[in-house]
Amino acid sequence: MPRSSPQAVLLVDGYNIIGAWPCLRKTRDKAGLESARWELIEALTSYSAFQGYDTQIVFDAQYQNSCSNRETITELLSVYYTDFGQTADTYIEKLCASLRHQVAQSIISRVIVATSDRAQQLTILGYGAEWLSAQQLCYEVEASVCRARQKYHSRKQSHKRFLANYIDDKARQRLAELRMGLTKS
Repeated sequence: MPRSSPQAVLLVDGYNIIGAWPCLRKTRDKAGLESARWELIEALTSYSAFQGYDTQIVFDAQYQNSCSNRETITELLSVYYTDFGQTADTYIEKLCASLRHQVAQSIISRVIVATSDRAQQLTILGYGAEWLSAQQLCYEVEASVCRARQKYHSRKQSHKRFLANYIDDKARQRLAELRMGLTKS
């Protein structure tokens, strides 16, 4: 479905967020890093869909002898593992530099970087990106879950208000005919 306005891009420093969110630290410490990564991915999948952000979670592979890898999770969320020797910070900074031109041309509306790394914050702000701390992202993810839940419950409640929602189509049609005086009594 085409969007009427340019989309925002959210870049997430994955390991920085895992280290900053208490729930993800707990998962990492008890079940391992892979479990914490998937928990973050699940949380940001819903958040990205709710916000309409094109989200990329970036994980370092700087100490792993592996090539870069990109996994598409949903239409709005992908996970990127950097090349050997490359940090998530340098990858995100280069991406901010390249996206700067797309923002200037209104191809995308804005670039947001989620990290609590102070040095990276200053660098990405220099490229015109917005900064979101790990704690702010946590709060926004939780708030979007609450808003989605409220939206679901209010939609569910609004359908319960009318008798017509509880009767079959034939009875609904008969009532409509009676209301408009189209049938003989």
